[in-house]
Amino acid sequence: MAEYKERRPQAVMISKRVNVFYLEHVRLMQKDERVVYLTEGNHGIDQFVAIPDKNTAFILLGKGTSITDAAARKLAESNVLVGFCGSGGSPLFGVIDVAFLLPQDEYRPTSHAQKWFALWANDRTRIEMGREFLRYRVTYDKRMYKKLKIEVPELIFDTFDENITHCETITDLLAAEGRFAKALYAALASVYSIPKFIRDAGAKKKDNPEQRVNSFLDHGNYLAYGYAAVALHGMGVPYFLPVLHGKTRRGALVFDVADLFKDWLVMPLAFRCASEKAKNNQFRAEVIEHALKHEVLDDVMGFISSLPDKVT
Repeated sequence: MAEYKERRPQAVMISKRVNVFYLEHVRLMQKDERVVYLTEGNHGIDQFVAIPDKNTAFILLGKGTSITDAAARKLAESNVLVGFCGSGGSPLFGVIDVAFLLPQDEYRPTSHAQKWFALWANDRTRIEMGREFLRYRVTYDKRMYKKLKIEVPELIFDTFDENITHCETITDLLAAEGRFAKALYAALASVYSIPKFIRDAGAKKKDNPEQRVNSFLDHGNYLAYGYAAVALHGMGVPYFLPVLHGKTRRGALVFDVADLFKDWLVMPLAFRCASEKAKNNQFRAEVIEHALKHEVLDDVMGFISSLPDKVT
């Protein structure tokens, strides 16, 4: 009789992974070859909840969490990124910085990083990379705002697109981006009837629509950073090679990549959920659902892969 051998589940491709977890007040550990988190159930009885690590993109650990070395090793084997953050998904260790524990995989692809290094080291091509980032961003935004039927003036996107063409330096590109972001915030504030909104990252929470939007933006941005970190890590491109954010910031490319899709993924949901007085977990669930439904990882990894061919 042939011996039965249990088959271990195969990891899902990074770009196709379904799950993202935000956890608070739990202990993450390994139990019976599975990654689980321990939480207190009804009547004080501890409960173990399994995490499908082979189909998880990243995990954010918030307040009151801990992780064992065995769980960290198991997650690394499945190529799952782990990030530490504050309550609700906003930062704990810095205002904008984000800390991710990267799986130490010796066999990630090198071709993307080698091409990126060559382009990044040249001032002229780095500016062109930044221009391509913004062109992709505005095209992506226009497509998704139409698809999601969010009615903001198309002139906002067209003006940004035109300004990108005339920029000659990274400073020019950042200035054009700043004007675009300001116009988009104002348009969304009008759509969702929150006219007094002013972007104030890290602001103290108050019970009014404006601060609810700011709070959701902070939380949603860190989910976006997670997706960006997963895409870059999966393709083997180092985080410290940004094209728009400061060259001295160790994770700046994560912010550049997150900006590619934050405008349509995080911003409209933040305004809508604030206007509906939604809870933090409802907002996070919608961001994750939209990211999966609209294949954010696929789109972003495709752009990163094609970028070197667009820059001459």
